[in-house]
Amino acid sequence: MAMVKKSITVTDQQEQWMQAQLATGNYASDSELLRDLIRKEQLRAAEIEAIRLKLIEAEQSGFVERSPSEMLASFKEEARNNGKL
Repeated sequence: MAMVKKSITVTDQQEQWMQAQLATGNYASDSELLRDLIRKEQLRAAEIEAIRLKLIEAEQSGFVERSPSEMLASFKEEARNNGKL
């Protein structure tokens, strides 16, 4: 995958947080940490969008017998199976 070099500016507090994350040993560099944060945000946004679409669909279809937690689990599983998550 092609890479694009970026230059960013962060606050002192953000820099301290990033350095603390690097100190855990889970990341080798600032770039690796930021790419992981972006991937996680992309996944979170996809989950929110899938849930939003299901809520719209549910509102239009009427009442159901499943609990909210059962429905959420079902929505997430369906999104994973469809490659949306």
